[in-house]
Amino acid sequence: MKKIIIFLGIIATLLTSCSNYIEEESLSNVPADETYKTASGFQLLVNTNYAWLKGIYGGDPWLFEAGTDMYAEGRTPEPAGLSQYQLLIPSSTGVEQLYNSCYRLIQSVNKTMYYSTLTEQTPNLNTLVGEAKFLRANAYFLLVQTYGGVPIVNEHVTSPVLSFKRNTAEEVYAQIIEDLDAALANVGTTAYAGKVNKRAVNDLLAKVYLTKGYETFGTPADFTKAATYAEAAIAGQALNLAFDQLFKPANDLNVETIFSVQYDKVSTSTSPTTLGNNQFYYFSSYLGGSETKGGAPLRSYNLCPTNYALGLYTKGDKRWDATFMTTVYENYYDFFRKPTEFATMKIKHFYEPSWFTAADRTAKQAELATRWQTGSTVANGYHNWGTYSAEYVEIKNLDYTSIPVKKFDDPDLTTPASTGPVSTRDIIISRLGETYLVAAEAYLKAGDASTGLARLNEVRRRAGVANATLAEFNIDYILDERGRELVGEYKRWFDLKRTGTLVARASLYHPKIKKLSNPFVGVGGALKILRPIPQLALDLNQNKDFPQNPGY
Repeated sequence: MKKIIIFLGIIATLLTSCSNYIEEESLSNVPADETYKTASGFQLLVNTNYAWLKGIYGGDPWLFEAGTDMYAEGRTPEPAGLSQYQLLIPSSTGVEQLYNSCYRLIQSVNKTMYYSTLTEQTPNLNTLVGEAKFLRANAYFLLVQTYGGVPIVNEHVTSPVLSFKRNTAEEVYAQIIEDLDAALANVGTTAYAGKVNKRAVNDLLAKVYLTKGYETFGTPADFTKAATYAEAAIAGQALNLAFDQLFKPANDLNVETIFSVQYDKVSTSTSPTTLGNNQFYYFSSYLGGSETKGGAPLRSYNLCPTNYALGLYTKGDKRWDATFMTTVYENYYDFFRKPTEFATMKIKHFYEPSWFTAADRTAKQAELATRWQTGSTVANGYHNWGTYSAEYVEIKNLDYTSIPVKKFDDPDLTTPASTGPVSTRDIIISRLGETYLVAAEAYLKAGDASTGLARLNEVRRRAGVANATLAEFNIDYILDERGRELVGEYKRWFDLKRTGTLVARASLYHPKIKKLSNPFVGVGGALKILRPIPQLALDLNQNKDFPQNPGY
């Protein structure tokens, strides 16, 4: 067998406990090999592939959002290398997480491919194989964007392989597209966001070709293909669902959700503190936690929105109130649980929008004068514009200093008191509003700005704001619009890296990065655009010619 990579987690497992890796436990006393050769057993194997998505998306979102123009640390320090780059080295905290979890999923899919030729040949077998290939392609796409070229592993590994080579980014993209083409030909059309279907494949193909088009080996045809696949994913569906319904609790599987990582409270009940996800835990200051009066959700005081992120919104943009908890009631969760009582509920905090005039402020403070909860007043409960961003946290580091992002909140009565900093709400990976923005960018890069602008303006129409003009329609405008639309949705670092704006935008808008001198400049003067290959992966590799990324 040719020498290929064993992903980081499997290498560690093989070196420390080979027998545990090779010998699979079967609680029903039925050998795994025999089980996977049945239709029901093979279905369980495919389900395992989906489950690995939770390892990729369910933990700390540093590699998705940290060190960008939109979010910065508050009271709780982030992994310094990931948030500020100057200290980013191959052994930095968090560098391994995505590398490790993606290769776990890839190896799970490889097992699925292996047993697909041995299992009972059922009518839906090709559909299941197509779903698995989509998941493998998604994992490789995350890897190639984050680390550049990585080893391609498409063999089911049952014995240690400790020497591996590095494939080029171009080769990885070819592998991704090959998997997605196969998936598109075989998956079904069932409209269920937790299961891979043709729409989800088209959406991912659009993103892959769009990103590939920016690479040195990309071509103008990639942008044209991206637009075509985006249109196939849109499938003529308009953005008619109100924005505040997109992330409404219990509405994660709405008609605009294309693909999501599925969670279920019942299935996570055996260990709710570890089997849920952390998405709602970030994007705000500390709110006191569930132990305090007011039932506030437990927050990390991290990934607080920057002045730039908060300043993206203009008057009338429905996404402002739908994204942020602009008014905090005496019991935080009453916003979700008692929507008919807003007019009489006591108020704990109010965050003034950027467009407030002096007259607006005076009127709002008068309106709230009799509604402050005990202990809150205009002095400590009313936050003027400019006094609740990540930048202001450095001046006044108190609870509720940074405006909470509410779109991921889980107001279930058992959350968070019995679960800690986790939620069992789904993590939405692809949704229609973003697909419109992918189409907008693809058309712009393909030379059809007018069609691209029309796609972008559909997003703005739903938000209730004026159309953008052709004169202002460029990549920076698209990034601003993606910022308004996609707060906290695990996209931002990839957006900046894809468009070649990471260094400029992070240096301009991230409050800590902007204070550093050349934070992106690494070894030999190379810029740290890619994240480093994890040091442990290099240490365990017997092929010492495996190259590290530039700058490290």
